[in-house]
Amino acid sequence: MINELLLLLSLVFIFGAVIVAYRLFGKSGLYAMTVISTVLANIEVLILIKAFGMEQTLGNVFFAATFLITDILSENEGKKESTRAVKIGIFTAIFTMIANGFWFLFVPSENDFISPALRTVFSNTPRMLASSLIVYAITQRFDVWLYHKWWEFTTKKTGNSHAYLWIRNNGSTLISQLINTVLFNLFAFVGIYDVRTLISVIASGYVIFIFTSLLDTPAVYIARK
Repeated sequence: MINELLLLLSLVFIFGAVIVAYRLFGKSGLYAMTVISTVLANIEVLILIKAFGMEQTLGNVFFAATFLITDILSENEGKKESTRAVKIGIFTAIFTMIANGFWFLFVPSENDFISPALRTVFSNTPRMLASSLIVYAITQRFDVWLYHKWWEFTTKKTGNSHAYLWIRNNGSTLISQLINTVLFNLFAFVGIYDVRTLISVIASGYVIFIFTSLLDTPAVYIARK
């Protein structure tokens, strides 16, 4: 049960950090967390673990955090600011991909001992980042658009723009996460994992995203408060 416990603790820590960053630094804190989540998600996604009886990549929670961030920005700061966070995430992914490529152009010193380990860790990163960049651009923009469509719907039905936050939060995130999970895993892992493992990773990844999406709703309410 150690992996399950660590996943729950990491979820609380990361979502909590998003709220704290917003409380301390406002929307600038959320932009900073976008950068952090984008970089770390694309590193942790290389780690495959078993938890809750399923195989899954470790980057799921950080990917979920990016959806939490855009939902908070959509709710409190407006569509323009949530779209800006998406653009920051895209820029971060492009910059990281190019920077990683430069690392391996240098000839290591004879006293270097870390380059082989870094090469092992980051050899797949350009593909991961390219996959993440494409899928991130698609799903995050879709999530922002869908969030505001749900908002228009709930406001029209109730006459209250604050009502049914949980519907627009989960209604946008769950659909966006499904698209994100399928597209990213296909782009990133075809040819790396066998078909059975790939299907397992997609299914387990979405189950985890359902869980994280439902748990991020209290965080959005806290952020609005």
